[in-house]
Amino acid sequence: MTALSADEDSTAAPAALPATAEYRASARAWLEAHLRPRETGAGDEHLRWGVGSDDVSVFHDLSDDEEGDLLQRAMSWQQQKCDAGYGAIAWAKEYGGAGLPAEYERIFQEEEAAFETPQLHETFSVTVKLMAPTIKIYGTDHQRQRFVKRFLRADELCCQLFSEPSAGSDLAGLGTRAVLDGDEWVVDGQKVWSSGARFSAWGLLIARTDPDAPKHAGMTAFLVPLDRPGIEVRAIRQMSGGSSFNEVFLTGVRIHDELRLGAVGDGWKVALTTLGFERGATEEGVGGGWSRALGLARWLGVTDDPLVRDRLADLYINHTITELIRRRCAEVAARGEPPGAEGSIGKLRWSQDLARTSHVVSRLLGPRLTADTGEWGTYAWTAHVLGAPGYRIAGGSDEIQRNIIGERVLGLPAEPRVDRDRPWRDVPR
Repeated sequence: MTALSADEDSTAAPAALPATAEYRASARAWLEAHLRPRETGAGDEHLRWGVGSDDVSVFHDLSDDEEGDLLQRAMSWQQQKCDAGYGAIAWAKEYGGAGLPAEYERIFQEEEAAFETPQLHETFSVTVKLMAPTIKIYGTDHQRQRFVKRFLRADELCCQLFSEPSAGSDLAGLGTRAVLDGDEWVVDGQKVWSSGARFSAWGLLIARTDPDAPKHAGMTAFLVPLDRPGIEVRAIRQMSGGSSFNEVFLTGVRIHDELRLGAVGDGWKVALTTLGFERGATEEGVGGGWSRALGLARWLGVTDDPLVRDRLADLYINHTITELIRRRCAEVAARGEPPGAEGSIGKLRWSQDLARTSHVVSRLLGPRLTADTGEWGTYAWTAHVLGAPGYRIAGGSDEIQRNIIGERVLGLPAEPRVDRDRPWRDVPR
């Protein structure tokens, strides 16, 4: 009888984990071979005024070519990391991951923060942090094999096709229709606020498949190739200057049933899962943050002012709490588990942190915020102040997050919903 190899023997002991100190050293060595160190050191941007870019925008204000180049750099870096075993550290090896605990991912992120990396982009985060884990949970074996690794590597980009002009924050009230025709679904409708749609190859679409069912029960999720006939993407100009958002029109778009994600009627569950990942995937690099605000206060020479010190301390405390929640959400996502209410808590705190930062820097800068004199690190804050309110709506409004926290965490009575059990067709719109 031939002896089984360790890979074939299901009783073989699992491989020992690398020592964390050795893993940190090897990660640092790999990063040193591929990136330049930050001039100011990890997390010390506030210590060197005038060094590097003073961009603190929440949403990009770039031309299509510039935004495409930014995305390509982020994608290339993710692919490079994945090829070296650092791009999906806490994911199973079958998806191209390293199969290590989340602790090792934190170690790599701490080391990576000391180097100059490509700027992040919301569309990149949607692909890697939202779409890949959602497909892992709801996808068929074929869908997992086809999409998860590709999306983790950012070989292709994805967007969400959720919100609609007539639905507002009531996502379950959406009206885009998908009608089954043989083994294909024919889709007609309009989506809006779809970040990065014109740069994406795929969209996660939630559509109404049963208008006679209550609104939460009559929706289904689909993976949609955005190059299909009948799809038109238009950019939306934002008050911060850029066009990160898009509206997407779908007219007679045919989608094969093999691209349906989850069971027919499970669209609400899929959407909640994706939104949960979104709420937990807050990006520390978005906007100015407390460290940039501290740098500004030091440059202005006002850090001895008791009121300024109090405001900066408040920013730091809330930033630290939000970061701890973000790490918890990242560990849940890395384990492939559906997100819980901690995502809503983190998202609410993050949007509040952006608003707090706007308030502090507006007080510090005064008229410098509205007059562009070419001075480094001053007028640039306008992009933060104008962009921050958008995250009070994106991924579910602050009011929706408070409802989720109240009902699912605190166990408070649910908000009255007179249309919960009525067929969607009969709900006034």
